[in-house]
Amino acid sequence: MSTYLITGGAGFIGSNLAEELLRQGHTVRILDNFSTGKREHLQSGTQLFEVDFTNLEAIKPAFQGVDGVFHMGALPSVPFSIEHPIESTKINILGTVNVLEACRLAKVKRVVYSASSSAYGIQPELPQRVDMPTDPLSPYALQKLTGEKFCQQYAKHFGVETISLRYFNVYGPRMNDTGAYVPVFTFFIRQKLAGQPLTVFGDGETSRDFTHVSDVVQANILAMQSPNVGHGEVLNAGAGGNITLNQVVKLFGGPVQYLPFREGDVPRSQADISLTRKLIGYEPKIAFKDGLREVLKSHGIVMIEE
Repeated sequence: MSTYLITGGAGFIGSNLAEELLRQGHTVRILDNFSTGKREHLQSGTQLFEVDFTNLEAIKPAFQGVDGVFHMGALPSVPFSIEHPIESTKINILGTVNVLEACRLAKVKRVVYSASSSAYGIQPELPQRVDMPTDPLSPYALQKLTGEKFCQQYAKHFGVETISLRYFNVYGPRMNDTGAYVPVFTFFIRQKLAGQPLTVFGDGETSRDFTHVSDVVQANILAMQSPNVGHGEVLNAGAGGNITLNQVVKLFGGPVQYLPFREGDVPRSQADISLTRKLIGYEPKIAFKDGLREVLKSHGIVMIEE
């Protein structure tokens, strides 16, 4: 068994990953400053380092004796990055470099970095492949893309094995449900429970590759353990689907309010996961409707079956 550190381990995806790693018998450390993570998401049996990864000296002790690091800590919001570009850059770029440097100094073997499909921006065709030119439309997208590049530099120059996983609209248990910047499903659930119309930005034909968090957890563990990667590879961690917001709101049911398209939003996304399958044996297991049905059920909402 191994010792793993998860930055952002009290967050949505990080806490789900911690739970699975513990189930498999690994030792798990959590590094989180609770800026977006929640203490109630901490998994029993993990060791907590409550520090901010923008402070390199403060985080160094957490990396001693660690076999691998899952770098999930970030400020994951396109609107926030547009409103606060300096703060989000400090967290998403400098924080990532600090994590990589701490890994180098502690001789951590491998880092799996949580990248973002927002790096693709607007592409002329779907699905999106990692060999396509990137087109970041927001500071957040550029920050996450820059993190990939730093991972490649640390693999090339410093011998830290790295893999970047581009996430595609992850949903599932423990999604962020507080504050102004929340995932679209959380936003819809809030509105549904309040008896309000569901707010859709644009004409509703915006499409996403909604991916269940358990599949993203699987991709992370495979990336950490596969002998076929570690040289700075970038892989898609999606479900391979292409679902419009109009399709989603039909499953929620009720009235819909359409508003102007938001700056920085990507109109369409869909992952080509063929390379991820080939290199690490990844295979998504949760069908979209099955995953959404369980999420809605946990909030007392019955999905409208077609």
